Amino acid sequence: GGQPRNVQPFSDEDASIETMSHCSGFSDPASFTEDGPEVDEEATQEDLEYKLKGFIDLTLDKSAKTRQAALESLKSAFSSKILYEFIMERRMTLTDSIERCIKKGKSDEQCAAAGLACLLCVQMGSGIESEEIFKTLGPVLKKIVCDGTASIQARQACATSLGICCFIVTDDITELYSTMECLENIFTKAYQRDRDTNGVSSTHNTVLHISALLAWTLLLTICPMNEVKKKIEMHLHKLPSLLSCDDLNMRIAAGETLALLFELARETDADFFYEDMELLTEKLRALATDGNKHRAKVDKRKQRSVFRDVLRAVEERDFPTEMVKFGPERMYIDCWVKKQTYDTFKEILGSGMQYHLQSNDFLRNVFELGPPVMLDAATLKTMKIPRFERHLYNSAAFKARTKARSKCRDKRADVGEFF
Repeated sequence: GGQPRNVQPFSDEDASIETMSHCSGFSDPASFTEDGPEVDEEATQEDLEYKLKGFIDLTLDKSAKTRQAALESLKSAFSSKILYEFIMERRMTLTDSIERCIKKGKSDEQCAAAGLACLLCVQMGSGIESEEIFKTLGPVLKKIVCDGTASIQARQACATSLGICCFIVTDDITELYSTMECLENIFTKAYQRDRDTNGVSSTHNTVLHISALLAWTLLLTICPMNEVKKKIEMHLHKLPSLLSCDDLNMRIAAGETLALLFELARETDADFFYEDMELLTEKLRALATDGNKHRAKVDKRKQRSVFRDVLRAVEERDFPTEMVKFGPERMYIDCWVKKQTYDTFKEILGSGMQYHLQSNDFLRNVFELGPPVMLDAATLKTMKIPRFERHLYNSAAFKARTKARSKCRDKRADVGEFF
């Protein structure tokens, strides 16, 4: 390979400067500056596109480090901005670059390329162009997922990418079933591992099994009901075995998948009955109240929190509704299907999730949010809280927190006299 070039990565500054005039204010009304300098949108858009063209060219560089840096920069740009028109003109070039990097690259480069494939489909949404992208990249992703010689990290990234791209793109039911079968072949190996006493390599593969299980669960949410019934019959009595896994993330993934399966089962059949309910609820209750000293406190807190919700879902058919704020809008997550979908896209979009919820037509469609709400600068100014009011509010909140904590500490403190 040649000498790596000095790649200037796409930064948060690039995103904020370019988008300040029409989007960043949405995610935080307080961030809008009243007397800030006017931004030349056309010039900043041209500057951004010039940078992105450079990154696309660098995905063909001889140096693996340069290619990876270019892929990561494109990922940052795609997660923080809507670039539909720019990508539409270059979708085949981008698809070819991603395909080449997955086929020829090493582990880190393959992971970056698989992540970019997800974001490319998120940007394009569901349509003919996305279908063309998936026809090219789908077989390549499947091949890596099933390749035992590829690195676990690359297989894990490709499993996630395969599930998300299929969720976004495919209207072909046979392609959906084929993708689910590919993912099933991976995570069902975790069932066998529990029967083995010597599962040495199993721990090494756990991250792959988790990604395959979560991607499969996402696809299950868009299956026809008759297929959902078949999958529930096939997996509902096997999944509880994964609750005994040593890996916290696997226990949580299995628990949340169980809650989702119960939710779907009860939607298809109001009188749904699970034979081993007593044994399952015992397991879930044990995880929801786990006090094992050999586990980290943070892990125990996280596990107890998740499994309290899972137990409520299985026993009482209940879901603790969550509210997500983005700009002036609110979205309520009121079921496990919606939670699974939201968590999946939040994982790949990161801090760009709020912006995409506001502006990405595909995501707004998925969450039934309707057309994007466009706010002008004047409206954003009226929404801005004056700095002095924010200061007073923060001071009052800080004092209240301090008092509350002091009371708790007083209760915990040993009362007595010391000489």
